[in-house]
Amino acid sequence: MKIRLIQNGLITQIDDLDETRTPPAVGFYWIDATLFDLDVLQPLFGLHDLAIDDCLDEEEQRPKLEIYHDHYFIVINNAEFRDQDIFLREVNIFLGSHYIITVSKHPHEIYSRLLQIVREEELNRPDAFLYHLVDQIVDRYFEVVEHIEELIEKLEEDILLNVHKTQLNQIVGLRSEVLYARKMLLPQRDLIDALHTKELPLIEPRLRKYFGDILENAVKIVESFDTFRDLISNLREAYHSAVAGRTNDIMRIFTALTTIFMPLTIVTGIYGMNFEYMPELKSPFGYYLVLAFMAALGLTMFWIFKRKKWL
Repeated sequence: MKIRLIQNGLITQIDDLDETRTPPAVGFYWIDATLFDLDVLQPLFGLHDLAIDDCLDEEEQRPKLEIYHDHYFIVINNAEFRDQDIFLREVNIFLGSHYIITVSKHPHEIYSRLLQIVREEELNRPDAFLYHLVDQIVDRYFEVVEHIEELIEKLEEDILLNVHKTQLNQIVGLRSEVLYARKMLLPQRDLIDALHTKELPLIEPRLRKYFGDILENAVKIVESFDTFRDLISNLREAYHSAVAGRTNDIMRIFTALTTIFMPLTIVTGIYGMNFEYMPELKSPFGYYLVLAFMAALGLTMFWIFKRKKWL
């Protein structure tokens, strides 16, 4: 657990947790905690039992805002994109009048950026810190959107150039990832809308319009994932069309080869009959004449098929 006192952008490390009971004369406390710290933090700040249960629940919680007597409980998902997979990292936030507590199951890179913002913007209130935290989380989704766009474009090019079975696995996997992320993005959009529209005593009214700006970005991200769903469906259709086209090409080649060898088979079949009296049987050049005729016939048919682009 890391405890920081933030006063007009000045960050001071605090070792004694009991100091956070009393509101500071200036600024607020940011407590970056783990799940194991909740046993200590709950009685100290009077955190609600239901909120603690949500933090400890092994299943991923949907983004939401819960309003309690003297604090708010907020669940929001940070996003990462690695190895063609979307990882949603839950961030649990307790917002009080003089503190903000972040509880995470995984480390988040955005916290280092937040420390820079604290200094640059000279933050002095926990609600302003909440705004920048939500803003950073939503901005991370734009990076995920860019990665997915690049992956879809690459898949499309690969399918057009050389279709193979592993591409279908990629398409199905990407579709499931996009649908899962979209399912979580819809309540996250509603959460930000609540921070923008609701009258919340612990959040300054002037910050509501700033949350409105974040809401616009959240709506754009949801629309992007709606577009991805359609694009992935188009990718799957393109894959099946490419497979069908490739199958047709193979069947056309086999059909052409069969057609070329059919008259040659007839010729060999005729001269393979065991009749005693047949033309050319006694000719010293009959064997070579028949071979030459078969070669000329096969080459002529091959040339005709090539000219008509059947081969």
